[in-house]
Amino acid sequence: MGSFVPSTLEERKEMLEAVGVKSYDELYKDVPESIRLGENGLKLEDGVSELEALSKMEALAEKNHAFKAVFRGAGSYHHYIPAIVKRVTSKEQFLTAYTPYQAEISQGVLQSIFEYQTLICRLTGMDTANASVYDGASAAAEAAAMCRDRKRHRVLVSGAVNPQVIETVKTYAWGVLSIEENLAHPDHLVTVLSPEDGRTDPEQLRAALTPDTACVIVQQPNFYGQLEDIEAIAKVTHEAGAKLIVSVNPIAAAVLKTPRELGADIAIGEGQPLGMPMGFGGPYLGFMAATKDMMRKLPGRIVGETIDSQGRRCYVLTLQAREQHIRREKASSNICSNEALCAMTAAAYLEAMGPKGLQDTAILCASKAHYLASELAKIGYKALNKGEFFHEFVTACPSEEAIRRLQEADILPGLPIEGGMLWCATELCTREQMDKAVRIIKEVEGR
Repeated sequence: MGSFVPSTLEERKEMLEAVGVKSYDELYKDVPESIRLGENGLKLEDGVSELEALSKMEALAEKNHAFKAVFRGAGSYHHYIPAIVKRVTSKEQFLTAYTPYQAEISQGVLQSIFEYQTLICRLTGMDTANASVYDGASAAAEAAAMCRDRKRHRVLVSGAVNPQVIETVKTYAWGVLSIEENLAHPDHLVTVLSPEDGRTDPEQLRAALTPDTACVIVQQPNFYGQLEDIEAIAKVTHEAGAKLIVSVNPIAAAVLKTPRELGADIAIGEGQPLGMPMGFGGPYLGFMAATKDMMRKLPGRIVGETIDSQGRRCYVLTLQAREQHIRREKASSNICSNEALCAMTAAAYLEAMGPKGLQDTAILCASKAHYLASELAKIGYKALNKGEFFHEFVTACPSEEAIRRLQEADILPGLPIEGGMLWCATELCTREQMDKAVRIIKEVEGR
């Protein structure tokens, strides 16, 4: 079989020399050996017929288990999705795997992006929003990059932020900032602050801020479900001349003060709760919104509304930070999958729910989580953190036998984390399901 690489051997050698490595093995030295193909390449079986392939896929799908009751969140949440959402987004005009090109002549795509941006701005209180990035973790990393300049490059992250987000911020720092600042390790650029009783301590933050701190990243509600004192954090951050990035749960945002009201410069978050199924981890949506003075640093697409030569309303791409549109070295975005489709999904969900529907969902989430917490407390599993929480909370971890019995009963319990279990309740959790989960734990552990 011939090579599918269009470049010549000489061109490849020249490229390797340009980036300072001698071989492809050296280029991929950071990729663990265990996941490299090696010299033998892929070991594929012989091809099969369509009927046989379908049979194999169905057999694989049968190994999946969809729990009827879900008490796990930690960044991916089980919410009700109105039927109209998929009805709109599955139209063949929109449903593609790759990002839509020539968007300038596709008014439908542009309008959907514009409406999505408008809704995100209303939800966050910000002046402008982009057409999304891959997920909440990449949104946090992109937001940190927005805040850096030649004098300020360090990032402070609350330890109460989702651990996967923290790791992604570190990865971006290693990949971009370490090269520019000649620093070898992301920990030199990203400092993680230990939480106190599940929350960020403003005084600890004050002590950690330095003249070269570019930004502070916090989460609301945070990974442990706690509500942070964002106003106090914003005051300390701005006094030090740094920017504040707040990662917000979009459902909680319906009933909490907006990030803008609390003093944030950039609002980000995981948009999965806005009409996207848990889907075994994706595809998800990272939303980003900012104040007007940060607008030109937002990555990705920003759509604006204007009028054409005949005075008719139309939509245009006003700012494009993609590598296809500007000099590659100045690009701040390389989103290639169809995040516009995920953005449209979020817009369709928000429009279908409306302000009252979204608020009702948030209230149901909070009330059901507090009911579950109170029932668990009755059998000795009190919430470990004292602060107010939204729809997640931490208790001691039940026994392995209790967890096994819950799963056998089609109940997915909370996420085991260091020091306990992180529980979550959404509007889809019924009282009967919560009572059953508590009853099983009580029976197994004799409480």
